[in-house]
Amino acid sequence: MALDTGSVPEEFRDHPDWKDPAPSIVEAVTLGEGLRMARDASGKSLAELSTITRVHTRYLTALEQNDFSILPSRVFSTGYVRAYAGALGVDEQLAVERFKRECPDPSMPLQAPVGVAFEDVRRYSPRLIAAGLALVLAVVGWNVFQRVSLMRAPHPSALTATPESWTLGAVPGQDGLMRLSAPQPAPPDQTVPAFYITPGLEAQLTGIRPGSAEALAAAAADAAPVQKAFNPRGAIYGASATASQVVLQARKAASLVVRMGDGRVLFARQLVAGEAWRAPDGISATIDTSDPSAFDVYLNGEHGGGLQSVLTPLGQLNNRAHALARQTAAAVAARTEAREAAAIEAQVETTAPAGPDVIPG
Repeated sequence: MALDTGSVPEEFRDHPDWKDPAPSIVEAVTLGEGLRMARDASGKSLAELSTITRVHTRYLTALEQNDFSILPSRVFSTGYVRAYAGALGVDEQLAVERFKRECPDPSMPLQAPVGVAFEDVRRYSPRLIAAGLALVLAVVGWNVFQRVSLMRAPHPSALTATPESWTLGAVPGQDGLMRLSAPQPAPPDQTVPAFYITPGLEAQLTGIRPGSAEALAAAAADAAPVQKAFNPRGAIYGASATASQVVLQARKAASLVVRMGDGRVLFARQLVAGEAWRAPDGISATIDTSDPSAFDVYLNGEHGGGLQSVLTPLGQLNNRAHALARQTAAAVAARTEAREAAAIEAQVETTAPAGPDVIPG
């Protein structure tokens, strides 16, 4: 779309490739004169422009001569003006607006002017002013009437004598009902009764007699230390909880890549602190990480240390988890047998009859 750029410096005009811009459509006296001036400046003939715009030369000549009577319908005429202006390099929208102004559409009826006539406003203004004043007077009168109707003349009090309680500060006959005394101590704390312990039940369940200090110390010494349990603090990837005994949890952001024996990648992800990966059981793979100290290893839900090297066989961790599970199962079975034997022994001791009294000689 051509623009009216105004004056052009002489150094640009002296250039061999310089071409004068198309004259503005608003500088011509009429639309046709502007189109003709633009065609002369372009150096193109009506035949060439007819080929470019696909508009018959008869209509292009009519546009240049402002003979709008031979043009077709309004829609086609507007399209011809837009196409002709675009081919000449002048502003298409300005050309269309000028065409509509110089050749108005006769099929469009003139619209009646909108608004209120000044004579009507001057005719009805006294009535409107009077109605507004009447409304204001009515509101003011109503408020005055309400205030006057609520006003009451002052009348003497029916109180002939001052009550005695007003002068003395107390009601007669109620002396001693309210007295201030020294602060009392706080009530004792609520006590909770001791739990009832069934005789022999604890020894039967645990195999340890409550009164035996040696048995309690031995049980505490045999108890295995409790390791730190796995605590999910982010997304968990990999196998399900029932199909995995090894979990790798990231202490800090680090990459974790698990490759199968044939080179396929089983898992690869940049884990953030708290995220974990559950290793499937029974799969031969290799754990590859650039920072082994960034991962904690959990075997059967308990902390088993960290990764020792950059490349760690997954089967090694699964074997450790299986061995720990077998040791735990054996220890639990041994403790259960010992408790059962101790319970049977305690039951025999409590049910054995007392021996005959020995009479000293």
